[in-house]
Amino acid sequence: MSSPRDSLRFEGVHCSIRLERAADSVILLDIKGTDTGELGEAPMRALEEWLGSSGLGPNRPMKLFIDARAVRGASIDVSSEWAAWLKEHRGQLESVTMLTGSKFIQVTAEFVRRFADLNGIMWVCTEPAVFDLAMEQARRP
Repeated sequence: MSSPRDSLRFEGVHCSIRLERAADSVILLDIKGTDTGELGEAPMRALEEWLGSSGLGPNRPMKLFIDARAVRGASIDVSSEWAAWLKEHRGQLESVTMLTGSKFIQVTAEFVRRFADLNGIMWVCTEPAVFDLAMEQARRP
């Protein structure tokens, strides 16, 4: 069972984001809708807090899973902001695995990977079964 600190929800008119501490070193970011930036920096600040309070230190960075299968779109500004955030926190991330649900979001994810210099640690999945298996394996001790 998770405590409120292990799961956070941000709701907007067009978009919702749920953050879940899936395991000690695993964070799930679940996005639904169209991200136009209406949630501001709140999800990023919450992620920063989790990364900073993980107690894992720099020798054991987090694995970030982004479930974007229910995302209809994201503005260029929002994509750029997430790319900049990921680039800034690259050292705290062991890996980033993102599931996309459309070709548009897949192209956006590829842009984010290149812009954030995440080649080698970011994988973009188009198959839910692949994403779910990776998440299951990451949760194992």
